[in-house]
Amino acid sequence: MFALRTTLRRLHPLDWVAAALLGCGLLFLATGLLPTGPAGEAAARITPLLAFLATVVVLAELTTAAEVFDVVAAGVARVGRGSYPRLFLLCVAFAGLTTIALNLDTTAVLLTPVMLALATRVGIAPLPLAMTTVWLANTASLLLPVSNLTNLLAAERVALSPAGLARVMWAPQLAALLATMACLWWFYWRRGRRGAADYLPPPAHRPADPVLFRICGLACTGFLLATLLTGLPLWVASGTTAAVAVLAFAVRRPAALRASLVPWRLLVMVPGMFLVVQTVDAHGLHRVLAEAVGTDGGVVGMFRASAVGAGLSNLLNNLPVYLAGEAAVPAGNHHQLLALLIGTNIGALVTPWASLATLLWYERCRAAGLRVPLRGVAATSAVLAVGGVLLATSALALTS
Repeated sequence: MFALRTTLRRLHPLDWVAAALLGCGLLFLATGLLPTGPAGEAAARITPLLAFLATVVVLAELTTAAEVFDVVAAGVARVGRGSYPRLFLLCVAFAGLTTIALNLDTTAVLLTPVMLALATRVGIAPLPLAMTTVWLANTASLLLPVSNLTNLLAAERVALSPAGLARVMWAPQLAALLATMACLWWFYWRRGRRGAADYLPPPAHRPADPVLFRICGLACTGFLLATLLTGLPLWVASGTTAAVAVLAFAVRRPAALRASLVPWRLLVMVPGMFLVVQTVDAHGLHRVLAEAVGTDGGVVGMFRASAVGAGLSNLLNNLPVYLAGEAAVPAGNHHQLLALLIGTNIGALVTPWASLATLLWYERCRAAGLRVPLRGVAATSAVLAVGGVLLATSALALTS
């Protein structure tokens, strides 16, 4: 009993949220509020997503333990050679590529501590680096299915391969990145905000185990190439490369292999979200969203879908909002669905609960001792959310 009470005290508030969501979903299913048909459809869609999410986070955790990100972060600072504009471009590229290649939750959970450590190393204010991480975790998540769970669902709905989704979304992704860079520089990185003219580059970081470093670096590279160049399901690519990393650690550093590597909270929260949203959708949400989104598959319909997605994501959370919105968009309106994706990905910045990545980012900042000014961050994030969604939706409309 004492051990149980101790365990319960150690649970994070997000753990309780995840358990409550799953408990509500199972209760709805048991009482008949959620029909078995929609529940079965949710289970069919969610199983490969959960397999992917579990294995890609394990891959990212072990890659971090192998100090791949530390080496890259130190290298980024050294390449910057003391110039803030150059460091800004390199940090944007680092965070953006991490989001695109791995996923936004990896950027929020694993890159945030690296960026904050980088701030300490080079003696600069931590908030600009932290904001670079959280904004790009969301706004750089449009290009590939691997970048975001919502992308996986959208790619499945419109029958696009990873390369196919990239061909359609490259212009919206570029527009979102440009909007993010402009807001980051103006609000956080320019001289009047960062408080220094230049910085002292740190020494090169040398990993404690070069073998693990090389194996995990190659595993991440192999995962990215597999998602772009092959037809393998994402969970197969992430599972295979994660297995390579796990095997390497089993041989070189077995003590690092622990149960906490698996993202248990996400594996509980995601199915709970699916079940709850399916229940709400079965009792009227679909009709409300269908009226708000409309049936116009043209430019007006795209902007309506992206606006609804962004607004509701900040009230609720972008994953259940996308799920409900997807059911409301007519089956043939592929570009309207992608506009909804833009709204739920880029617009989910203003409130801490708008996306799981933002929640995880706040947690990492708090753990590192960084006090985040909530009002200021919400205000600047609102500017980026509105501007980014408008620019990205416009880019989609122009290139579709």
